[in-house]
Amino acid sequence: MMGQATGTVSDQLEGQPEQLTGAQSLVRALEHAGVEVIFGIPGGAILPAYDPLFDSEQIRHILVRHEQGAGHAAQGYAMVTGRVGVCMATSGPGATNLVTALADAHMDSVPVVAITGQVPSGSIGTDAFQEADIRGITMPITKHSYLLTDPDDIPRTIAEAFHIASTGRPGPVLVDISKDALQKATTFTWPSELALPGYRPTTRPHGKQVREAARLIAEAKRPVLYVGGGVIKANASAELAMLAELTQIPVITTLMARGAFPDSHELHLGMPGMHGSVAAVAGLQKSDLLICLGARFDDRVTGQLSSFAPGAKVIHADIDPAEISKNRLADVPIVGDCREVISDLVVMLRKQAEEDGLVGDYTAWREQMLGVKAKFPVGYDEPEEGLAPQKVIERISQISGPEATYVAGVGQHQMWAAHFVDFERPRQWLNSGGAGTMGYCVPAAMGAQVGEPDNVVWAIDGDGCFQMTNQELATCAIEGIPIKVAIINNSSLGMVRQWQTLFYDSRYSNTDLNTGSEDSGARRIPDFVKLAEAYGCVGLRCESPGDLDETIQKAMSITDVPVVIDFVVERDAMVWPMVAAGTSNDDIKIARDLAPEWDQDDI
Repeated sequence: MMGQATGTVSDQLEGQPEQLTGAQSLVRALEHAGVEVIFGIPGGAILPAYDPLFDSEQIRHILVRHEQGAGHAAQGYAMVTGRVGVCMATSGPGATNLVTALADAHMDSVPVVAITGQVPSGSIGTDAFQEADIRGITMPITKHSYLLTDPDDIPRTIAEAFHIASTGRPGPVLVDISKDALQKATTFTWPSELALPGYRPTTRPHGKQVREAARLIAEAKRPVLYVGGGVIKANASAELAMLAELTQIPVITTLMARGAFPDSHELHLGMPGMHGSVAAVAGLQKSDLLICLGARFDDRVTGQLSSFAPGAKVIHADIDPAEISKNRLADVPIVGDCREVISDLVVMLRKQAEEDGLVGDYTAWREQMLGVKAKFPVGYDEPEEGLAPQKVIERISQISGPEATYVAGVGQHQMWAAHFVDFERPRQWLNSGGAGTMGYCVPAAMGAQVGEPDNVVWAIDGDGCFQMTNQELATCAIEGIPIKVAIINNSSLGMVRQWQTLFYDSRYSNTDLNTGSEDSGARRIPDFVKLAEAYGCVGLRCESPGDLDETIQKAMSITDVPVVIDFVVERDAMVWPMVAAGTSNDDIKIARDLAPEWDQDDI
């Protein structure tokens, strides 16, 4: 005889976990992770996720025009906010179009989570329609990558992905989800804690190493604070200022660290490297102690590694132990978060001075380097006719001020922006440093504007870079994202042309873009003003120095739609100073004829 029922069906189901699809679980997990915006494009494999995303009241989805734009926009959002940027794409070509942006984020330590759809689990490995092993493809360029085929794994994996992307050395994480996992029924449980064996980023520095670093600093005669992007990632600018003020040691900020220390500060020597200031390059070369904070001895900074800072001992602090002694042996390695390291170092230096009387005296060295800075400022020559590109960027900075955010593409305009924008605060400057990705600027500026809707965001781009991703202007116009794009238009792939001028006897092989002046009778292809208008933006052109300020001010007055300005500039302007690739920093050149303009006697 069957047993008697103990209640109604609804009574029996009460208290049971809620049933939902894997796609609904994904959207709920993203909401639990605090996501407010996703940049993406739907497609077959990811389509199940777009249905519940339509109903989310928390998450804004921005429909980009190319997946690469989604990735760079997520980067821009992350770089200005310090939060994880999120992008989404479908399987196959949708996912592979994210690869460039993920590689860029990996090189520059930008926290991004990429969600991609995958073909159904039963089809994986069969070369199904729009199938690509995106997990395998991105393994070398992500902090971690997942392939999910079980919907029950979605909440835990999303929680892990955001944790991995944003902790330790930040970086991109990919979560690839099969279509059937998005469609199957599951339950949702947000994890209360994460179990990630082997992933334990060290944030607190070892006290013994900090003490040894303080001792070396006190003993040094010619120390330099060599500051990298890790200081910005760690939100350590205030601590850096405290250290510099305490010690009065000259400061050098890399391309990725512009804004970590104010340009206006007397102790700031500028940016080092291939196109760095003479003072910064000379300071590194002649120092007896490099205090490296969140930098990685990149080849663009060191030049010929064997001749880089030959007389210097090295204190190297970085949250990523793999970077320490990778390129240059560290005398004092310190693994830890830059904010923690600098704070502890300040405490230790004060304690050392009070208890042991150990205080470094760098007066002569500091005055020497400030003398070099004064003697060799980064400057430019005004052309007899036309616009100097450096002047354009300088005036944009002066009119817009340090409250604005500046995003650059890659090439000559990037280097000019790094020198001629006045950087006074962290997260004021975004660019593609390690990967050098042309096409980064417009979508990254779009993401930055979404992250900082009340700020002025300038995209300082080249006519070559701009043409790679300018379709995102459509996204900006439709979504109400009023970026301002300054195209530094020299009708060329400018940096390549510069190298051809200097090293290839002015043989300009395939660097003419035909975008500049019509004086020669050639058509502008494309006409950037007409292109901007076709995308629903305001298009302006400036070719005369007399119109420069008025044009910039007009762009500043337009706040409801994107503005694109075609600045037609002198074609043969070059980026100086310059250290030719593979040569020693001692061979820095600042003259058009490549003659050295400084020698050992200058410092």
